[in-house]
Amino acid sequence: MLTNQRTLKQSYTFKGKGLHTGINVNMIITPAPANHGIKFKRSDLDGEPVIDAVADYIAPSSRNTTLQKGEVVVATPEHILAALYAMGIDNALITIDGPEVPILDGSSKPYAEAFLSDGFEELDEVRKVFEVNEKIVLVDEESGAEISIYPDNDFSVEVMIDFNSRVVGHQYARYNSRSKFETEFAPCRTFVFFHELEPLFKNNLIKGGDLSNAIVIAENEIPQQELDRIATLFNVERLERGASGYLNHIDLHFDNECARHKLLDVLGDISLCGFAVKGKIIAGKPGHKINTKLASLLRKAAKEYFSKPVAPKFDLNAEPVVDINGIKKLLPHRPPFLMVDRIIEMTPQQVVGVKTLGVNEGYFIGHFPEEPVMPGVLIIEAMAQVGGILVLSDLDEPEKYSTYFAKIDGVKFKRKVVPGDVLVIKLTLTAPLRRSIVSMRGEAFVGDTLVCEGEMVAQVIKNK
Repeated sequence: MLTNQRTLKQSYTFKGKGLHTGINVNMIITPAPANHGIKFKRSDLDGEPVIDAVADYIAPSSRNTTLQKGEVVVATPEHILAALYAMGIDNALITIDGPEVPILDGSSKPYAEAFLSDGFEELDEVRKVFEVNEKIVLVDEESGAEISIYPDNDFSVEVMIDFNSRVVGHQYARYNSRSKFETEFAPCRTFVFFHELEPLFKNNLIKGGDLSNAIVIAENEIPQQELDRIATLFNVERLERGASGYLNHIDLHFDNECARHKLLDVLGDISLCGFAVKGKIIAGKPGHKINTKLASLLRKAAKEYFSKPVAPKFDLNAEPVVDINGIKKLLPHRPPFLMVDRIIEMTPQQVVGVKTLGVNEGYFIGHFPEEPVMPGVLIIEAMAQVGGILVLSDLDEPEKYSTYFAKIDGVKFKRKVVPGDVLVIKLTLTAPLRRSIVSMRGEAFVGDTLVCEGEMVAQVIKNK
């Protein structure tokens, strides 16, 4: 089933420090129009540059995901991206006045709660969904991380983690279309092992980390003197190791909260492919490096997939959007030169028409008697007539206007069109009507096969 894109209903402001930089930042998330995608704007930089939240801009980083385009850097976007992706938000502008997204409480919960409180706005454009058609398997020998994606009829993620820790143990988490992200995954916080704290801090990381935004796992008993030393390093009043192995007796939201947070990170990183995905992800001890590598491969495959013309679905039993009588009211053409029988789909940007080719079409008699073929110029004419319907339907008194070719470019014929074929013709606006000139891209299909494509420019002229 096709679903429409959506965005937020209103703007939201979040303030806090970056996990790794420790810099206090202000972040405003605002609604955006269809096909905008998710973008970050650095309001603190000259010109307020914008960077798309896509895998094209993934930069090398440690312990987080980082986007970089020239001098523009946005670090640690994974938690806000996970919330947007899991909640089906395709379009939003995120304005931030610093180099790192605020860590807040170390989870996606503040975002999910805010977005759900007001609901979402559905847009007119259909959401693009990339259907995985072959498996991808990635392994990082150094970290022991593995991640794979397989073809499936739904989107799902399974995560398994095992850090040889008696505190964390072996954990498993699963997410699918029936999961409630806002309650089952969004509250799950980032985590770190106690023995990693000082090395990370000395490597200029986790400067904004504390027990309000991270779970700290203490595998073994730790002398209070050592705890006090680390507390001073992080400017924390006091640290204690709880009986359960977590500092300061932190209560977990779930027994497998660590695995659930790793799954949350997978969602945020996979969103960088730039499209909704249909496929099954299985990950073992995943990390941002391997997650974003998979996102890059998915983005490359998706861009190739969406660049290929896709035949519109044609249901013979469905009522036409515009029948032959309606077409005659929009076009001045009449048989035998009326090249479209019905319109089956029409939006402000796109139209799909159908022409059924019987053996009695006049041009088959002489083109060619022994092997009848529809002339290429008539396929182009059929495309132009369908495009004309899109343009004229938006005018007052369309019967007073006609469309005329101004330019045809890049036309390619892929296959013969013969008697018995059903020609399905799709025209998409590439530039809106301005000063009576309109630009369109046309594609004609027989079944799932593209038979003709090309760019067209037409002029709309009032009849004398």
